[in-house]
Amino acid sequence: MAQFKTATLAGGCFWCTEAIFDRLKGVQSVMPGYANSKVANPSYQAVCTGRTGAAEAVQITYDPSVMPYETLLEIFWHLHDPTTLNRQGNDIGTQYRSGIYYQNDEEKQAALAVKAQVEQSGAYKKPIVTEIVPFANFYPAEDYHKDYYENNREQSYCQFVIDPKVQKLLKEYRNELKV
Repeated sequence: MAQFKTATLAGGCFWCTEAIFDRLKGVQSVMPGYANSKVANPSYQAVCTGRTGAAEAVQITYDPSVMPYETLLEIFWHLHDPTTLNRQGNDIGTQYRSGIYYQNDEEKQAALAVKAQVEQSGAYKKPIVTEIVPFANFYPAEDYHKDYYENNREQSYCQFVIDPKVQKLLKEYRNELKV
C-alpha cells in the first residue's frame, strides 16, 4: 500500500500549478489554496489585497516511491519563473510569489539541494527568489478554483497562460506523466 506524503508549493496562480501537478504519475490529488496565511481561512478576495500574507499555492498528495519529492521540485522550478519576486506574468502581488513550504528538515535540505542544481544548470540568467520556509498552514481555496483549468479551457487565461505550461510539461517531462 502506498505511503502518501504532502508537498505545499506556490508557483504563481494556483490554477496553473494545479494543472501541472495533477498530470504527474504518483500524484493522488492537488488542492489549490492559500499557504502560510496570517489570517485563518482567508477568502480569495482577502488574499488579493496582499494583507493576509498568504500565497496562492497547491497542496500535493503524492506517492514518493513513484514521484520523488526532488522530482516534484525540479518540475516546479522549470514550469514557472522562480526569478521574479511576487509576480508570474501579468499576475502581480505577494500572493503570486514562488515558495516551497517544507514540513521537516529533510524536505528543507532537498529543496536547497534541488535549488542549487537548478541554479548551476544555467536554466535561469537571474537568481532564483523562491522562498523556502517552514510550512505554517494551508487553507483550501473556494470550490470554483478547484479543477479550474479542466473546467474552463475555453477561458483566455487557460488558453494563453496555462496551456503553454501544460504543453511544456508534456514535452519536457513525458516520462513523469500519468498514462
